[in-house]
Amino acid sequence: MNSVLGDKRAIAILLGPALLVYTLVMLVPIIWSTGYTLFSGNAVTGFEFVGISNFVTFFTDPAAFDAVVFTLKYAIVLTIGQIAIGYLLSLLYVFWLKRASGVIRTLVFFPVVLPTVAVSLLFQRLFESAPAIGPVNTFLEAVGLHSVDWFGSAGTAFWVIVMMDIWRSAGFYAVLLYAGIIDIPDEILESARIDGATGWQLVRQIVLPLSLPVLLSSIIFSINGTLKVFDSVLALTNGGPGSGTTPLTLYMFRTSFTYADYGYGSTIAFMLTLICLVVTIFIFRSTRRDVTKG
Repeated sequence: MNSVLGDKRAIAILLGPALLVYTLVMLVPIIWSTGYTLFSGNAVTGFEFVGISNFVTFFTDPAAFDAVVFTLKYAIVLTIGQIAIGYLLSLLYVFWLKRASGVIRTLVFFPVVLPTVAVSLLFQRLFESAPAIGPVNTFLEAVGLHSVDWFGSAGTAFWVIVMMDIWRSAGFYAVLLYAGIIDIPDEILESARIDGATGWQLVRQIVLPLSLPVLLSSIIFSINGTLKVFDSVLALTNGGPGSGTTPLTLYMFRTSFTYADYGYGSTIAFMLTLICLVVTIFIFRSTRRDVTKG
């Protein structure tokens, strides 16, 4: 094995095809898209060099500002919900259900594999207010409350999207975090119990610190996925009402393919990539600072 890894020709033969595919599929489109940020137009009408004009437009565009606000709000709320519920479920699997958790894990994970459009149609029916009344509004009226037009305002539509995506993804993060918690040696947990740690003390002092690496990975995975939300919003609200639930990804898609402005669309994509990078670096630095203090 050492002789193979020390042979540059063998390394080139083994890694060359994969690197070539990665370059063609990932790096070239990224570079190409970044180049478009300096132009305005499309492949049909032609491109015009505009320099940094697209970036100036982005920072003065009210629609872009609203999309950034919605994207950050959605990402923060959904990440907290996904990780918190996923972590609680993982603790339930490990410490309470134990060997009997297999069936529950499967049932909770099931929404993850469902098509986004199917889940969106389900939630549209659940929260429907017109022309028919959905189960949620039926329940509200049954307990003496008024029905709500859930998709009639951006505020209520936002929470429906959040509930739907937490329901879809909580099972995935529960399994991911469960895999990290079961790797904690039983000897450490037993020693903590002998020393008197029980319940929340055991979780806070032993389980949480030892599962921090997988928890950090889950947070980064979640925040980057939620910042790039597209399909669930498109299928459930199509960015409405108006543009009240339009994330940056949907705004980018419409700018590029509906209004045929590839340059400004690429600028939005570039800014979204920059936001993801900044958030990831912030999480890494914050975690490293906490570990150093500890």
